[in-house]
Amino acid sequence: MRELTAVREIVQAFLTADRPEEVFRFALERVSPVVGATFASVYLIDGASELMRLAAAYNWPRRYEPWLGEMRVRLGFGPSGEAASERRAIEIPDVFADPNLEDWQEVASELGFRALIALPLQTTNRVLGAVTFYFADARHFNSERRGLLRIVAAQMAATAEKAALIDELRRANAALTESKAEVEQQYLAVVEARRVKDEFLTNVTHELRTPLTAVMGYISLLQEEFSGPLTESQRHDLTLARDASERLLALIDNLLEMTTLSRGGLDVQVETFDPRDPLREAAATTKGRPEPTELRIEVPDDPMPFMRSDRRKLTKILSNLLSNAYKFTARGVVTASLEVASGRALYRVHDTGIGVPHASQRLVFEEFRQVDGSLTRRYGGTGLGLALSRRLARLLGGDIDLASTPGEGSTFTMEIPLEYQPVDTESAG
Repeated sequence: MRELTAVREIVQAFLTADRPEEVFRFALERVSPVVGATFASVYLIDGASELMRLAAAYNWPRRYEPWLGEMRVRLGFGPSGEAASERRAIEIPDVFADPNLEDWQEVASELGFRALIALPLQTTNRVLGAVTFYFADARHFNSERRGLLRIVAAQMAATAEKAALIDELRRANAALTESKAEVEQQYLAVVEARRVKDEFLTNVTHELRTPLTAVMGYISLLQEEFSGPLTESQRHDLTLARDASERLLALIDNLLEMTTLSRGGLDVQVETFDPRDPLREAAATTKGRPEPTELRIEVPDDPMPFMRSDRRKLTKILSNLLSNAYKFTARGVVTASLEVASGRALYRVHDTGIGVPHASQRLVFEEFRQVDGSLTRRYGGTGLGLALSRRLARLLGGDIDLASTPGEGSTFTMEIPLEYQPVDTESAG
């Protein structure tokens, strides 16, 4: 539970902190006591040099604090330098038991440590530095401790990458402001800024999956009672934590899919299926329907022509439309229907909810936008589901339209060809 709490707090710090050093210090303060480290350090590669500077420290001996800011570690030298250079964890269970570490024994005696473990801070593209934990006694590191430290190292790497990408994005925006008099340079800067933004979102979502998957793994272990029997209250709390983690993972997947689609990298997996199947599957799996709200499914009973398209994407679109209808229909009826005519399938999701004002209907398909965008809005959400749904529909050669009357409800109509034909990904965006 202490490890789970530490990981959760570090993820929260990653999402809210303004400066990466804040996350580094916070992570060291939370994790070092859990793993029994006496003190710890984070080193980042200093620009294009072969040196790493100290970015954060935890509980170093007080007499060394005045010169900590001047510390530099060369890549390939010492455990921290080797971890960054070789992209692997360096473990030393006992400095004084290894004759090859004679040079380090004097340092270990002076600083008061006997064992250490150094892990690289790396992303899929590059190494950013290293994090090192120092221990007062000799010890071997079991798989659980290694796993926790790898999660922490991955989160720190994501934090450093996030800061670098933000700086890069700020520089691109500054360059755009300075060159606004030249239309061609403005256009190139905007294209570059969009690329950086998408790369940033893609990297962040990939890195967020690592600690989140670990959190869900710990929750599963607790639910299976490997750590001991649970009370009913504890089971209930773990179920809530698991549901919240799954919602967050779904949000991360949506964001990753949106950025991949924006960059033209999303593939269509064509298969043959009954057009009623995606609607039935979405109705069966979509959560969030209020108890007073009735769901009606209206599909033809007669045999229908088969569909050749991406069944998974169709199911996801319909699930998003149903989820949106549930959110704005506290009580009433949500009706999902299907018609097939002229080689096209028409899926409709109608609700008797609050409706959307005419002037605001164009906003519902924009990324990260909602009709009520205030922090105190009654209805939650990121404003991403409908935007992603329309993009996916256009990728499949169709589109989604909205007809709505405030106070009476809304109808989303998705028209998709029965036979998928590849389309230009730029027009699909």
